[in-house]
Amino acid sequence: MRVALTGATGFIGSHVLTELQEHGHEVTALVRDDAQADVVAARGAAPTVVDLYDRPAVVSVLSATDGAIHTASPGDATSADLDSAAADAAIEAFAGSGKPYIHISGTWAYGDNTSISEQSPFNAPAFVAWREPIERRLLDATDMRGVVIVASVAYGDGAGGMPGLLLGSPRDDAGNLIMLGTGQQHWSTVHVADLADFFRRALEDESARGYYVIGNGLNSTVAELTEAAAAAAGAPGAVPGSDDEARGRLGEYFAEVLLLDQGTDAAKARAELGWSPSRAGLVDEFRTGSYSKVAAG
Repeated sequence: MRVALTGATGFIGSHVLTELQEHGHEVTALVRDDAQADVVAARGAAPTVVDLYDRPAVVSVLSATDGAIHTASPGDATSADLDSAAADAAIEAFAGSGKPYIHISGTWAYGDNTSISEQSPFNAPAFVAWREPIERRLLDATDMRGVVIVASVAYGDGAGGMPGLLLGSPRDDAGNLIMLGTGQQHWSTVHVADLADFFRRALEDESARGYYVIGNGLNSTVAELTEAAAAAAGAPGAVPGSDDEARGRLGEYFAEVLLLDQGTDAAKARAELGWSPSRAGLVDEFRTGSYSKVAAG
């Protein structure tokens, strides 16, 4: 397939690019400048420098493809506008075509819930409350095949924002990492390569539609994750913090999502598309995998 991909130089998008290429797809990477164009071209993608807010230009690019995947996210206050622009361009470009548009989302929109499924009610904190209206709009476009991939915290290859946050946790006087809150909350996680594998499956399988919640089912506590991060960072251990400390460190809105107690087993993805995560969990990655190697280096 000829596939348009946003975010191809990002953590998740770069792994999606690799996954698509390894399975014979031709990728057109929508990038914002010549420097990013050089990066994706070196990896074998066809770069197109375009402003994602320029709907006519994006529609023109998408219309020449067989499907599109959106993973780009600035991770700031402009995220909502960018997601909205990408979704609306896809709706216009793919109207009446039945072509697939795969849109990234995240589990934080479900609030506190240790058994998140596609039937779970949304209970979004303010940090991500903008997601659901955009996703509903694209899924209501019945003349294209809309898929929203609700990703858990992504990790792997010694990178990723949330693993980096844990590795960079402040330390107490004894050098221990300070956990986010008490550390008793669970995080749903997924290795970025396993996540990329699901993006490809959703693209290729014409039966894939609607929401898919993606997580590896391990659902470790933040205490377990921070203790493992301490091993990777060469710290003696990890100690509980407090909700107030987390809010003071990260701000009210960001701390609120990191203090959520969440889990999922991704039953729909496993049953419908045969998805089966195979990579090591984040605890093991911290202790003996890619993060321990980064810290040692």
